[in-house]
Amino acid sequence: MANGAVRLDLDGKPIKPLTICMIGAGGFIGSHLCEKLLTETPHKVLALDVYNDKIKHLLDPDTSEWAERIQFHRINIKHDSRLEGLVKMADLTINLAAICTPADYNTRPLDTIYSNFIDALPVVKYCSENNKRLIHFSTCEVYGKTIGSFLPKDHPLRQDPDFYVLKEDTSPCIFGSIEKQRWSYACAKQLIERLVYAEGAENGLEFTIVRPFNWIGPRMDFIPGIDGPSEGVPRVLACFSNNLLRREPLKLVDGGESQRTFIYIKDAIEAVLLMIENPERANGHIFNVGNPNNEVTVRQLAEMMTKVYSKVSGETAIESPTIDVSSKEFYGEGYDDSDKRIPDMTIINRQLGWNPKTSLWDLLESTLTYQHRTYAEAVKKATSKPVAS
Repeated sequence: MANGAVRLDLDGKPIKPLTICMIGAGGFIGSHLCEKLLTETPHKVLALDVYNDKIKHLLDPDTSEWAERIQFHRINIKHDSRLEGLVKMADLTINLAAICTPADYNTRPLDTIYSNFIDALPVVKYCSENNKRLIHFSTCEVYGKTIGSFLPKDHPLRQDPDFYVLKEDTSPCIFGSIEKQRWSYACAKQLIERLVYAEGAENGLEFTIVRPFNWIGPRMDFIPGIDGPSEGVPRVLACFSNNLLRREPLKLVDGGESQRTFIYIKDAIEAVLLMIENPERANGHIFNVGNPNNEVTVRQLAEMMTKVYSKVSGETAIESPTIDVSSKEFYGEGYDDSDKRIPDMTIINRQLGWNPKTSLWDLLESTLTYQHRTYAEAVKKATSKPVAS
């Protein structure tokens, strides 16, 4: 922190420095949250993860001015006896660990269920037994499909916000049939939410549940074959970025008709910091964190990303920038999708006074500038190599 001024919470009370046990600190969200905590607050971070590539710049004692406030513990929470000790050492545990890539829900449903439910159980248990506060990261996927999606296409009620805006305290959670394995993730996440809530009700666990709605920005996922597996399929932003970098058409699954809202990671992290520092306002709440103003279909997102990438890279778009593929072809058997995901922001606005700021165009420009700067040369090299016969 640059100055010694005392930080105050939303009620004007001084914020005492915390030790935060962050599980999944090396991922996309974790890396941005670690940066925010170290640069703007006096809090300390016990960073737990299997990889630390995305937070290396914060850990180096020679170059990082914050290295003494962050400790990295290489831990797989599945089977590590050190976990409880680290939860005990901290004031607050934030659990970001998850398998959260749609391409995995179908092909690795068991891993998906274990990662998002079974592996999270000890974290909840240790927080509850040791009277430690928990901020648990869930997903907007727990809502599943909207009520409106079950109405005929031209039904006037489909346009009624009551049938598609997602509210933490009233919207039902609607999943597809059991053979649609895509819902393995949403179902596991919903069950751990119910367990966290029950620990709060029965055993007094202090908790906050976060439901992210498509947080995007630099360091999200990976670019296949460059800093991730060449066979892997990351989420939509990195998937489209990969195609743009390689000058390949962007694949639109089932015509790209699903609607999504996107929020800039830096806006979302502001919301998380408010939760961390205002426990009296955040405890016992579930918060949607998204930007209802940034709603587009996946097809519109592809068109927008193509334009933005041309601007930041100086390259003209390819002749046919998009191509339609079926979900079966892209994700395999058992895929299903939610139609719309628009978060209701009433609760977070009331409790924490938070609103997102960044427009979709601006967040795409910032992210694609980063993607181009970070990966364009590596992709050029990879694609110009002669393929061994």
